[in-house]
Amino acid sequence: MGGQYRIKGDKYPRMRRPRRRGKLVVLTVASVAVLGVGGWGTLQLVDVFTGGGDSASAAGTKAACGTAKPSASPVGAAKPLPLPGTITVNVLNATTRSGLAQKTADELKKRGFRIGEVANAPATFDKKVKGTGVLLGPATALDTALPVLGTQLAGAERRTDPARKGAELDLIIGDAFRGLTAKADADKALTALANPEPASASKKNC
Repeated sequence: MGGQYRIKGDKYPRMRRPRRRGKLVVLTVASVAVLGVGGWGTLQLVDVFTGGGDSASAAGTKAACGTAKPSASPVGAAKPLPLPGTITVNVLNATTRSGLAQKTADELKKRGFRIGEVANAPATFDKKVKGTGVLLGPATALDTALPVLGTQLAGAERRTDPARKGAELDLIIGDAFRGLTAKADADKALTALANPEPASASKKNC
């Protein structure tokens, strides 16, 4: 025989196909890629049906909501309110109805307030107060004694006079006055004023 398979000596040539390593490598890589994609897809399906991601997120949200608590004491705590027994009130009548000042003063005294002067209102206010009344005091009483007295006459206007001396307050009775706030309601307002509820933490999304 001639050509490539010509016999030389006593050895015979092996008749085999050339190796195809390139195709084997490609097939191997493709198989690994398919297996990887399939495994990743399986994990995603497990998470979807078991709610793995959502449960973790929900747990984190619940933990955050559970740890949020209202502040024990507000920043810049307000001054303590004075007791009615420490507040002296001058009761002044700015209306044309007689006897209102004395009657109102007697009721305030029963509720624990100290009574100072009981008289007609000065010319500045006489017959000029259209509402239920005006509560007047020094600037230092704006957030202390005035709110306490205000619980006894709902709707009364509160005013302060920076030039005023002392700690006494004036309750000036106006034309719309029909009496002090009912004692039960005044007591509730006084309790709420002395014990304000702390601002609670937001519970949105909890």
